[in-house]
Amino acid sequence: MPDYKLTYFNTEGRAELTRWCFEYGGIPYIDERIEGSTWAQRKKEIPGGQVPVLFVDGKPLLESIAIARYVAKQAGLVPQDDLQAAHCDALVDALNGLQNDIYMKVIFSKDEPAEKQRVLLEDVVPNKVNPVLTRLNERLASRDWFISDKVTWADLQISLMIGSLTDRVPDMLRNYPHVRKVVDDIRDLKTIKKWIASRPAQ
Repeated sequence: MPDYKLTYFNTEGRAELTRWCFEYGGIPYIDERIEGSTWAQRKKEIPGGQVPVLFVDGKPLLESIAIARYVAKQAGLVPQDDLQAAHCDALVDALNGLQNDIYMKVIFSKDEPAEKQRVLLEDVVPNKVNPVLTRLNERLASRDWFISDKVTWADLQISLMIGSLTDRVPDMLRNYPHVRKVVDDIRDLKTIKKWIASRPAQ
């Protein structure tokens, strides 16, 4: 098995899906976390000057989704069927795009906290999030997991991204019980539950 080192900031952000894939698969890796105060210096040493970066036997792999997809495959979280795998890619990409929208309009906004929450509740959730939740809820009404009869990295992304958003909007999944079930079922998996309970404080 290769030696893995995942380098990112001391936050969930764009590296957490990869961490969940590592943990799900029981794959050993070094979880290197960069503190903000040291980033200016460390940036000079990082290939491409950006994170996350995954070092595989010392060789860098860049781009968060490419990294997560690679680790998901090592963890057995990518379907062998090419079309099913493509559907997983499509959902992960869609949720990643939604997450980027939330980052730009809410997390990284220079607005005051009250205005950020207003934008989230009155714009982002009804116009961006709810249409995605509606489609997901309809699909998950007749199946346990997103695409196949077992967990994929798409299910991990649902639980991670949608579940994290409920920290800001607690009743968001009130009308989407099937999405809520996947969010909860993934977080109840032994390896994921252990990771959430023991991961470094941010």
